[in-house]
Amino acid sequence: MDTEIQGRAAHVAAIRERAEAEMTAMGVDEAFIDRLVETFYARVLQHATLGPVFDARLSGRWPDHMQKMKSFWSSIAFRNGAYGGKPVQAHTGVANLTPDLFPQWLALFSATLSDIAPNPEAKAWFMTTAERIAKSLTLSLFYNPALDAPQAKPA
Repeated sequence: MDTEIQGRAAHVAAIRERAEAEMTAMGVDEAFIDRLVETFYARVLQHATLGPVFDARLSGRWPDHMQKMKSFWSSIAFRNGAYGGKPVQAHTGVANLTPDLFPQWLALFSATLSDIAPNPEAKAWFMTTAERIAKSLTLSLFYNPALDAPQAKPA
């Protein structure tokens, strides 16, 4: 049993080391994560469509949300376990959250990365990751399997 636990710990450590090396090679560090989150969410608040949805949900809780998002992106980039939340649960029941907001979120995220990412590789990595997250949230929050039923499809 101890050998299995030690093996698992070594495996997790190796994953973290590889992730950190990959991020370092792209010029990504915790300072970049902080800047990305701060810059992006400042732009979200100014966005005509996204701003009201986010602010209605987070009014009075922005500092906590910013820290949570920094932990989230750090956890993803560095595989460090900094985030332990449940993104789908957190987005369930958000007033005025619709599937068409996700492409707008991605466009704003892409523009932010274009302005501040240390290089094209870092931008590509974060965009690929953000697209995966947006797809996962969209499917989790809005997918209706009944629409895939053969009887629901037009002839």
